[in-house]
Amino acid sequence: VQLQASGGGLVQAGGSLRLSCAASGGIFSINRMGWYRQAPGKQRELVADITSGGSTNYADSVKGRFIISRDDDKNTVYLQMNSLKPADTNVYYCYAEGTIFTRVPYSDWGKGTQVTVSS
Repeated sequence: VQLQASGGGLVQAGGSLRLSCAASGGIFSINRMGWYRQAPGKQRELVADITSGGSTNYADSVKGRFIISRDDDKNTVYLQMNSLKPADTNVYYCYAEGTIFTRVPYSDWGKGTQVTVSS
């Protein structure tokens, strides 16, 4: 499964960005999609994820500021990031797990997209 992320960029503190990630490639189901971020020299951490049933989970540091959503018709997950802070500066990675049409499970990562928040 291929994951194509877009929407990163440079924004001033307090601004907003919207990340998108489209999944493709023989997908039968997407059980969970999410966004992680990783700073240099640190472990990748969960930012937010969403299940096929619509349940969401957020890192404490982004609760109330970020909103994750998905469009199952487009196999796409979105991350609306509001009230951005310099601490949100990171490379953001899209993630998806589910099954393909042969019922084989997958879990894949997209290439990272850089988000930079200036003070």
